[in-house]
Amino acid sequence: MSIKELLSDCAPSRRKLAEEIGISPAALSQLLNHGTLPKRRWPEIREAMLSLAVARGKAESDMEAALKELEQQPASAPEEKAEQEEPMILRKQTLTMQARQTFGLVRNPFADPETSADVFMSPDIRFARETLYQAATGSGFLALVGESGSGKSTLKDELITRINDENLPVIIIEPYTLAMAANESQGKPLRSSHIAEAIISTVQPGAKIPSSPEMRFRRLHEILKASHTAGMRHCLIIEEAHDLHRHTLKSLKRFHELKDGLARLLSIILIGQTELEKKLRVTDASVREVVQRCDVVHLSAIADPGAYLRHRFEHAGADFNAAFSPDG
Repeated sequence: MSIKELLSDCAPSRRKLAEEIGISPAALSQLLNHGTLPKRRWPEIREAMLSLAVARGKAESDMEAALKELEQQPASAPEEKAEQEEPMILRKQTLTMQARQTFGLVRNPFADPETSADVFMSPDIRFARETLYQAATGSGFLALVGESGSGKSTLKDELITRINDENLPVIIIEPYTLAMAANESQGKPLRSSHIAEAIISTVQPGAKIPSSPEMRFRRLHEILKASHTAGMRHCLIIEEAHDLHRHTLKSLKRFHELKDGLARLLSIILIGQTELEKKLRVTDASVREVVQRCDVVHLSAIADPGAYLRHRFEHAGADFNAAFSPDG
């Protein structure tokens, strides 16, 4: 029998039982429900529990066995009721056709950018943009972190457009993450084998992918070296990286260390929400090797909404002053 069962009828109430033993009702609940031993006076409390139970007709051997079991088992954390908080992220707002007609907005100023010129550039956004560019064209390892809707994917798309417009010898590799989740119970985690397959099929389309993991990664290295010899660079971009499993995060260090002599063969850019930064904490020993190599860039909220609105309206061919008064 457990200690809770043995003491259940030793007093008319839990509070009275606590008084008999000499501890607080809260401490008694922690002891009986979660196996949490009192931090002080445990030998004294133990003796009081044993004496009380024996006095109430319980077998001393049963109590001793229950107490020893209690002392040997790890304490379980009490269940905490999660606080229900109001969501901090606003629902997407759209312009109605009536509003667009009223202000003469033939083109929606808030539509997705179609050219690099359409992308608003604050100092913070410009810094993130250039950092992405340097990581992609060099051999960087970078994580771009921001809230949903902060413009992370827009900067990624603009980076690819910029590389194409400048005819840079950079191959962008993007594993599909449509069904990616952090664990099997929520979806299908992106594993290192999937990343290897994406690299092989992107750098050398039509190449046969070996079924053996050892041969697959050997083939991957050979393909990257051959492409590098031909003058190409390679950039792995993973969106929704906050859903990456920690094992996959850890494996990225080995991808980044693939070399041809001194030259790294693969730069890596992770794009994710703020949960990604939590996974890249320096206190997490499981990913410390990645943390030591990965730079983190934060994409903050726009500090000057007026400048953003003016930029978007002007690039949509709309009259900003007709829609907004000088005082906002």
